Amino acid sequence: MDDQTYTRRIFLQRGMSFASLAATAPLFIQRSALGMMPPAGLSSQPGVPEDRVLVVVQLGGGNDGLNTVVPYGNDAYYKARPDLAVPAPGRGTARRPAALQVDGANGIGLHPSFSGFKELIDEGAACVVQGVGYPNPNRSHFTSMDIWHTADTSATGYGWLGRYVDCTCKGTPEPEQTIAVGRTAPLALQGALQKPVTFETPELFRWMGEDLHPALDEPYRQINRTGRLDGVDPDSQMGFLMRTALDAQVSSDRIRAAVARRPLVQYPRTALAGQLRTVASMIRADMSTRVYYVSFGGFDTHAGQAGRHSNLLRQTGDALNAFYRDLKAQGANERVLTMVFSEFGRRVGANASGGTDHGTAAPMYFVGDMVKPGLLGRHPSLTNLDDGDLIFNVDFRSVYAAVLEDWMGTPSKPVLGRAYRKAVIFKPRA
Repeated sequence: MDDQTYTRRIFLQRGMSFASLAATAPLFIQRSALGMMPPAGLSSQPGVPEDRVLVVVQLGGGNDGLNTVVPYGNDAYYKARPDLAVPAPGRGTARRPAALQVDGANGIGLHPSFSGFKELIDEGAACVVQGVGYPNPNRSHFTSMDIWHTADTSATGYGWLGRYVDCTCKGTPEPEQTIAVGRTAPLALQGALQKPVTFETPELFRWMGEDLHPALDEPYRQINRTGRLDGVDPDSQMGFLMRTALDAQVSSDRIRAAVARRPLVQYPRTALAGQLRTVASMIRADMSTRVYYVSFGGFDTHAGQAGRHSNLLRQTGDALNAFYRDLKAQGANERVLTMVFSEFGRRVGANASGGTDHGTAAPMYFVGDMVKPGLLGRHPSLTNLDDGDLIFNVDFRSVYAAVLEDWMGTPSKPVLGRAYRKAVIFKPRA
C-alpha cells in the first residue's frame, strides 16, 4: 500500500465500519473512532501493509513431524519405527496407505491423510519449513508452548504478536486488531497494550445485559442517547470500565453480523474447520483485524498413534484446504497467510505403546499464494541425534522474522528483541 494513500479496503475497514456503527454505538465510541482515524493520506504507521492478514493455527500436544513429513527414502526412519512408519510410495497396503510423494529425489512425502494439504502444495499455494526448533529445547507442553508464544527461550514476557501490535499501533491499538477463536486468549496475542478479542463461538460472544436483567442495559442506552451517564465522570475508573464493556458490545455486534453470512464453500464438519470458517467470514466482512488465531489439540500421541494421528491430519489438511478455497472465492487468497505450528515434534524412535514421546524439532506449514511452494530447507538428520531427538536446522524466530518483515511489513527486531536471519519462505517480489 502506498504510504500516502488509502486503499479501498482500508477505507472500507475503517471509514465504513465506523459509519455502520453510527446507529448503535455510543457517542463517545463514535468520537473516539473519529479521533483514532489517521489524517487523510496516512496509514497508522508508514510502510505497514494494512490489508495483509496472518492466520495462526496451533496444533496442541506436539504433532509428530516425522509421520507428517515422511522421510520415506531414509532407512533409519524405518529402523526407528518398524511398526509405525508410513510406507514409501508404491509399498502401501489397504491397512497402511503409502506416503504422498512431494520430493522424489530426496525421498520425502506427506502422510496419506494429509492429502488436503498436499493438494495445496501441488497448486503452488502451500509449503513446509523443515526442521524448525530452538536451542536447548524444552519437552514440557506448557513451557515449550510459552516459548513459541513469547519468542523467548526463557518463556517470559508478552506474546510476540501482542508485541507486534504494540509496536505498529504506536500506543493506540484498535479494537479487534487480534482475534482468537477458542476457549482462552493465547499468550501469543497478549501485549502490554494489546489484548485480543476472544470467543469460543459467535453465538456466545454477545451482549448479556438484557439477558441478565433489563436494568443492566439502561446505562448503555443512556450513553448511546446522550454520550454520558448521569453521575459518572467519563475520565474516572468507572467511565473507563464502561467504555471497555461497551467496546466489547460493539465488537460482539460486528463479529456476529460477519459470521452470520453463509460461507462461499462447503467446510468439513470438524472443530478446526468450524474455527477457520468463522475466521473466513470475518475476513470476508473486511474487518480491520490483522491477526487471527485458532487452536486444534489432541496431538499428544503417546499410545495408539497410527489411527489417531491419521484422523487428526485428515481434519487438519481438509480444514486448511476448505479455508483456502473460501479465501480464493472471496478474492482474498493473495492477502491472507496461514501459519501452522506445534510446540514440539516427537522422538525419532517409537515407544512400546505404539506411539511416540515428546521430541524437539518439527516442520511448520504455510498456506497462501505468496509462499514458495513445496519443501523448504533440509530435513533434519535421522542419525546425528541429540539423545534420540532431532537437531533443528531453522530457529523458529527466524521464521517469525520472515513473517513480520516480509509479510506484515514491520521490523522484527523490536518485536523479537534481537535480529534473526530471516527464513526463506516467500516468493520474490515482482
